[in-house]
Amino acid sequence: MMAFRYHSIRPGKIWLDTEGNPIHAHMPRLFFEDGIYYWYGLDKSRTTANMEFWHWGVRYYRSTDLYNWENLGSLIPPDLSTPDAVLSPKNMLDRPHILRNPATGKYVCWFDGCGSQRATVLVADRFTGPYRVVQPSFAPLGMPFGDFDLAISEEGRGYCYFNRPHKELICAELNHDFTGVSGVFSTHFPQISPPYVREAPAHFQRGSKHYLLTSGTTSFYPNPSEAAVADSWHGPFRVLGDPHCGDESRTSFHSQISQVFKVPGKSDLYIALADRWLPDEMDVSYKHTEMLFNSWFNPEYTPHQADLEGGIEATLAKDISRARFVWLPLSFDGDMPRIEWRAEWRIEDFL
Repeated sequence: MMAFRYHSIRPGKIWLDTEGNPIHAHMPRLFFEDGIYYWYGLDKSRTTANMEFWHWGVRYYRSTDLYNWENLGSLIPPDLSTPDAVLSPKNMLDRPHILRNPATGKYVCWFDGCGSQRATVLVADRFTGPYRVVQPSFAPLGMPFGDFDLAISEEGRGYCYFNRPHKELICAELNHDFTGVSGVFSTHFPQISPPYVREAPAHFQRGSKHYLLTSGTTSFYPNPSEAAVADSWHGPFRVLGDPHCGDESRTSFHSQISQVFKVPGKSDLYIALADRWLPDEMDVSYKHTEMLFNSWFNPEYTPHQADLEGGIEATLAKDISRARFVWLPLSFDGDMPRIEWRAEWRIEDFL
């Protein structure tokens, strides 16, 4: 029985499921099928500061209104048979993405391997599973594989935008069954090093335009998002700047976007789904984060000790079990997507 009902979205607040428990589906993704919304993502409820467990499988929820979510348990459960198992909770798998292949009818799930910088692919006959591993560990295009997004064209062709760690972003076309890449690719946004290298790409289409919202590379600490637009999947992409309006902290409202979801039945409602990984450390400025990551990775940067004093800790082991969600609607000023802070908002307020 439902304990209570939400009638709005409240970014940054603790979001409870219909049983009154905090939702744990991080690096959030929405999948819509047969009138049902499914919210899935990594279960980080046991990812505390000791980092014994990187995840506890993929958890999922369902809803008909995008406010109230019923916990359906593990979509892809953790494999506890051995610490070396592909789906072991000690394995640093990240960002589950699921597409339905229109040619085969199969549901294909990709992960990136945060520690190994390789991809893992699973396949199922239904969205709800069970999923079986078909590619335990591979390097698309022979490249290291970081944060990514999967997308599908109206013609049914699959695409993967992924971060080639510490270098650039790649757009790779998927093969016929979506379990690998075809070999056709393009490169985008080359940068000298973190924190400027783009990661966590979120692709969406609006009319004939292709958009990418990306994050800088600063681990769990937030940084300014960047929007880019192109006329095709492979670009070239034109950088538009930070879409987060009025964000003086330069932290994307202390969050990192995982997906931009077009709401079915709405003429122009897109929602940026994001994690707020560190709700207890919102006083850390991007200035200190930028300087620390420059000191670690940028060969052209010479830090001053005074720059780093009072900055973030050198360790990035964090209690992610306390992470929250920041879901905000997009508006558009010409080609430029805008994300404004709203403490509370309703789907019904958009056409």
